[in-house]
Amino acid sequence: MVSRIRERVPTAKLVYNNSPSFNWTLNFRQQVFDAWETEGRDLSNYERANLMAASYDESELAQAADDRVRSFQRDAAREAGVFHHLITLPTYHTAALSTDNLAKGYFGDEGMLAYVAGVQRREIREQLACVKHQDMAGSNMGDDHKSYFSGEAALKAGGKDNTMNQFG
Repeated sequence: MVSRIRERVPTAKLVYNNSPSFNWTLNFRQQVFDAWETEGRDLSNYERANLMAASYDESELAQAADDRVRSFQRDAAREAGVFHHLITLPTYHTAALSTDNLAKGYFGDEGMLAYVAGVQRREIREQLACVKHQDMAGSNMGDDHKSYFSGEAALKAGGKDNTMNQFG
């Protein structure tokens, strides 16, 4: 396909969608399996129909497939002239996974520790700006507005006792 595009528009800047709808693990494991089969390698430790099994995750085949996934963008840029790679809806998928994992711990044995250790502590240690979500949500602007109109009598989200100030 790329060759046909290059025939018509040799300088085309191509974009590739690294779609989450594509099962990257299975497809790349199948590619490695098929390549090894062609090479005559011993595949007796693998079932092609079951390559998604977690039991294969640390296998030589899985590592070879992961190497292909890891270099996919660089290889496509070099070999097919792909200018930009994008991935559709990554935040949807990461939010769904992290929310599911948090809910399992939060409503399970970990309770609030699931959030504290799994989310908040990591945000603080990785210095993510979202730790101070009140600022990001504009609470400080609301407080300024209230102060302007109500002076010292304003009920504010901020102030010295605000939870946001604990993360300074």
